[in-house]
Amino acid sequence: MRIKNLGRTGLKVSEICLGTMTFGYQCDENTAFEILNKAWDGGVNFIDTADVYPLPVDLKTVGATETVIGNWLKSNPGRRHEAIIASKCNGKMSDAPNDQGLSRRHIMDAIDESLKRLQTDFIDLYQVHFYDPNTPIDETLRALDDIVRAGKVRYIGCSNYQAYQLAKALWKSDQLGIERYNCIQPRYNLLFREFEKELFPLCREEGVGVIVYNPLAGGFLTGKHKRDKEPNEMGRFKLGEAGKMYRTRYWQEAQFDAVERMKGFFDKRNKSLTHVSIAWVLNNPVITSAIVGASKPEQLSDSLKAIEVSIDEEETEFLNSLWYDLPKISDPKFALR
Repeated sequence: MRIKNLGRTGLKVSEICLGTMTFGYQCDENTAFEILNKAWDGGVNFIDTADVYPLPVDLKTVGATETVIGNWLKSNPGRRHEAIIASKCNGKMSDAPNDQGLSRRHIMDAIDESLKRLQTDFIDLYQVHFYDPNTPIDETLRALDDIVRAGKVRYIGCSNYQAYQLAKALWKSDQLGIERYNCIQPRYNLLFREFEKELFPLCREEGVGVIVYNPLAGGFLTGKHKRDKEPNEMGRFKLGEAGKMYRTRYWQEAQFDAVERMKGFFDKRNKSLTHVSIAWVLNNPVITSAIVGASKPEQLSDSLKAIEVSIDEEETEFLNSLWYDLPKISDPKFALR
């Protein structure tokens, strides 16, 4: 497992980051512990979560994933010093109007609640989950700066920002002389490469780490889904509003065609689509880490094998051709999230 610096910072993180949005719904605590232990034994020191997890987001279950991770940390006290714990805020935590967004009020409340659930004194990386158009960016950044100075958070980052939004935030931090976003979490995989145009060059220029989610397109790139069969009821493509979003992203004829082409090409080379898809993401030099989740320990075991896979020039050209052939038609609601 390669260890990389998070952007321009000195923080060291594993190139595979464990995604945990399945904990507390798609898998129970015991299974989550097995997955966490499997990741740890595989050299993963980087664990990503969010206060609104698990998926599907529901006010009855928000915070459950952080609670599971907190219980795991408590049962393995020696690991907290080595583990890099990342969480996020912005999502709706109750029906109260101030229990969501990126206001100072909500950030101050959200960090304290996350610390309680995670049973820790600090969070290594605290990220804003989405851009908040209803809160001035300087209010958000000053609040984040304050929780860093208070010792509750070590580094800050953002998720699901477009390039202009990240640039605006970096400029404001420089202008005010306060903490800046050290990383960003965008969606990125073989079927969605839009951020290569503007966001990735900006990150490379500004030293912003890139932690990508959906490297397997929610499991679509494993090749397990069939166009003539409904997705599994407990799978990513059926989980409430999130399931609808995932079907809009990937459950399309062109995407099925692309995966079938991949399977035909890589079957001849005895390479797994799972391994190729993750390895391809990690081959991009701008990428710091890829978030890989699982609902079963054996799924994670398989995904971790991707770090041993290499992709040659011919394979790279073939994978590029898949993207070039995909229709570039995006629903604005889902395009960059």
